[in-house]
Amino acid sequence: MKADLAGQIDGMKKQAQVMVDSVFSFAELGMQEFETSKYLSSILEKEGFKVERGVAGMPTAWVASWGSGKPVISLGSDIDDIPQASQKPGVGYHDPIIEGAPGHGEGHNSGVPLNILAALAVKKIIEREHLQGTLRLWPGVAEEEDGSKAHYVRAGMFKDVDICLFTHVGANFGVSYGPSVNQNGLVSVEYAFKGESAHAAAAPWRGRSALDAVELMDVGWNFRREHLRLAQRSHYVITNGGDQPNVVPPNASVWYYLREDDYDHIMDMWHIADNMAEAAALMTDTTVTSRLLGSAWNGYFSKPIAETMYANIKRVGLPQWSEDDQILARGIQKELKVPVVGMASKIPDLRVPREANADEGDGQGVGPTGGGSDDIGDISWNVPTVVLRYPSNIQAGPGHNWANAISMATPIAHKGVVAGAKVQAMTVLDILLHPELVAQAWDYFNNVQTKTVKYKSFLRPDDKPATFLNEKIMGTYRERMRQFYYDPAKYDNYLQQLGIKYPTVR
Repeated sequence: MKADLAGQIDGMKKQAQVMVDSVFSFAELGMQEFETSKYLSSILEKEGFKVERGVAGMPTAWVASWGSGKPVISLGSDIDDIPQASQKPGVGYHDPIIEGAPGHGEGHNSGVPLNILAALAVKKIIEREHLQGTLRLWPGVAEEEDGSKAHYVRAGMFKDVDICLFTHVGANFGVSYGPSVNQNGLVSVEYAFKGESAHAAAAPWRGRSALDAVELMDVGWNFRREHLRLAQRSHYVITNGGDQPNVVPPNASVWYYLREDDYDHIMDMWHIADNMAEAAALMTDTTVTSRLLGSAWNGYFSKPIAETMYANIKRVGLPQWSEDDQILARGIQKELKVPVVGMASKIPDLRVPREANADEGDGQGVGPTGGGSDDIGDISWNVPTVVLRYPSNIQAGPGHNWANAISMATPIAHKGVVAGAKVQAMTVLDILLHPELVAQAWDYFNNVQTKTVKYKSFLRPDDKPATFLNEKIMGTYRERMRQFYYDPAKYDNYLQQLGIKYPTVR
């Protein structure tokens, strides 16, 4: 059956390329993934999946379901991209399609196409073998803002799910179990200060500067960093700094990501930030309000499912990279002055849980040392979950950067998606055919993962999805980007449509 799945997916290579290239060309930011969602959900609908749109109050969210009975297997991956990461694929130096426009500088154009390939192959096996099981596919909306998955959980999307298989692009295959290595949870909070405008030269004493409050809060936070745990990662952007210098800014706002290792420490950071905001308001005689724009728990992943998936990774193996693939990889590595190693050539070992210090850094020990965040963490604390990393990117880019978009509509991405789809499909098949695997996953979830830690959402009752995010940016660029949408009826691939010789390097 696994050989059958692999053969089916190899037979869908063209479909993989078209889906990957199409989503790359849409290049939509979080909460604004309208073209992407319409395109991907319509493909599944045509294949017989029942699609529910507008899930959990987000216009670009959907769930596509097919099959019946247990087990219910959930397949998810993200779809949003990165601001100012526009990049011509296959070009090994910075060359934007549209200067300043968003682009897939993390490779989120590839994950849902991977899941679609896997689901379509498994669907045929289920029908032919008369198996029981339900497949559910969904997109991670606004993952870069950690803006959707906690809302999915709160809306009950995973109440009857047995296993969640998530996918995320990487430069190699990988899967892990236990607490995430170098990953934090977070809260994403915007603080809005309100003061009083005045002529900044003629009567500045009559003004109450909201921008002063923002800057005082930021100065306070930057001093406080020295006295926070090593696990913390915190960063901010001033989203509104006023209108023009001769008007005292009556409104100003600052957007913080507050990252830490666990729920309690994240809540501590949030409390500190709230206090600093209030203090800044007091110092400037302004007022302050805040809103939660996103949140994420740290991830914790299923050992039984990870071990099963890793066996399938070893079975499938890495793609066969062509010399052109290697030239592109080595070209961008040289361009970025990182080790020139080409494409991944060896599958790493199964990642095992980090060894947490007994005092978790509160005493003399180092404890966790922090890192990025992904709101798949919220799902992982509600249902046994793993994350499949698949090789569609190059070992070079710094992440969230134009350089990470270079491979994402090239043969490198296409091959990685096909290989990843085989692993995903084989893991789904293992779950369908081995009920004991589901039981083992839930035993690990109940008696190891959640034995002492229970999930509590960061969302408060009145918190709603921040569906307004990125409206202004996409409003600026969408019509200019539309002329570069991939047209598979006219062009064999997106490189051909853009007139790019593969690979192009210095």
